[in-house]
Amino acid sequence: MENIEIKAKYFDLENGKKIAENLKSQYVGCDHQVDTYFKTSSGRFKLRESSLSGAYLVPYIRDNRQDAKSSHYVLIPVASATETKKIFSTLLGIDSVVEKKRHIYLKDNIRIHLDDVVNLGTFFELEAVCNEDSIIEKEVQKVNELLDVFQVKTEDLLSGSYKEM
Repeated sequence: MENIEIKAKYFDLENGKKIAENLKSQYVGCDHQVDTYFKTSSGRFKLRESSLSGAYLVPYIRDNRQDAKSSHYVLIPVASATETKKIFSTLLGIDSVVEKKRHIYLKDNIRIHLDDVVNLGTFFELEAVCNEDSIIEKEVQKVNELLDVFQVKTEDLLSGSYKEM
């Protein structure tokens, strides 16, 4: 699977929620997520425990750049987060753990995330979900247009994931 994503520091989640609502975005809910990142020689590999969608493994490859970037990933549902975490911790080792409350909105094929990350602060993320018919340049353009709507400043854009922070 592929998506186009971008992440930024975002200091006013309440304003972000109002903007998402004004866009007539569908509110999915507030998701409590714990991401356990395992050590890898390349890419990223995490176990996501989600209050809204259960637990799943997410191996993914994405460049560290501040602008909109392509991410290639797979979602692998797991029956037992505890056992899965235990075995991958033993096999690979834990790199870091990120815990957050994520308010999720959907605008067409774009996921709007307003995140409150434990010990890191508040953030904004867009993910344009691609399919085989998607034209990547158009998805990047949609993401960039939404950055303007949400008044995200260029200097607040982030290149990596929460794991690196």
